[in-house]
Amino acid sequence: MTDSPTPKDELAGTEQPFVQHLVELRDRLVKAMVAVVAVAIVLALFPGPAALYDLLAAPLVAHLPKGATLIATSVISPFMVPLKVLMMAAFLLALPVVLWQVWSFVAPGLYTHEKKLVLPLVASSTLLFFCGVAFCYFFVFGQVFSFIQSFAPKSITATPDIEAYLSFVLTMFLAFGLAFEVPIVVIVLARMRVVSIQKLKEFRGYFVVLAFVIAAIVTPPDVVSQLALAIPMCLLYEVGIWAAQLFIKHTQAPDDSAETSAP
Repeated sequence: MTDSPTPKDELAGTEQPFVQHLVELRDRLVKAMVAVVAVAIVLALFPGPAALYDLLAAPLVAHLPKGATLIATSVISPFMVPLKVLMMAAFLLALPVVLWQVWSFVAPGLYTHEKKLVLPLVASSTLLFFCGVAFCYFFVFGQVFSFIQSFAPKSITATPDIEAYLSFVLTMFLAFGLAFEVPIVVIVLARMRVVSIQKLKEFRGYFVVLAFVIAAIVTPPDVVSQLALAIPMCLLYEVGIWAAQLFIKHTQAPDDSAETSAP
């Protein structure tokens, strides 16, 4: 009796040698790196590293005292810091291409219902991360810097260091970008049956406390930034619960669908 793949197995006969997987992985990584480098070259030509850093520093400069500027305390900072900003911007702009290469590598090994699960999560998590970064830059920075400057004594002239400011910006971008991933975490936990929708609803009160604790740890010690991080996290938690119910309904495996429809 010869073994034959079952008709239900969509991946039967699609196996590839390990070396071929490594070659494909290399090609995907090269394409992703080429995309990042290409974007970096374009940004280096226009608007240029210095202009990118000026754009990044604009929310802070707008709230500095008249005549005050950022300073560089290291000899190579005026060169290295704008270069870091250039590479960060290039990676963020090329991120859709990078994620597409990752998706193209793993997609052939996924079943149809798994593709319905992974692709929307990758796309939505990328969009939410960008939304978190944009929310931080366009709204939070202005409120935070205005609040901080209002407490500064008149005898002190604020002249922040460019490296310290870059470190602050990256920390805030990462904090808000990850905070906006709350719906994705909720959806994944519910879809993998780690927790039920009912348990997630019951955890609302605890999550509010957790959100404010996280905001107090990762943001500067001011009320504005803490509220700006904690409140969206709480709202996004509710969005995650609502989205998880729809997501589970439309990404069930064939076996799961059969079980739920069986009497």
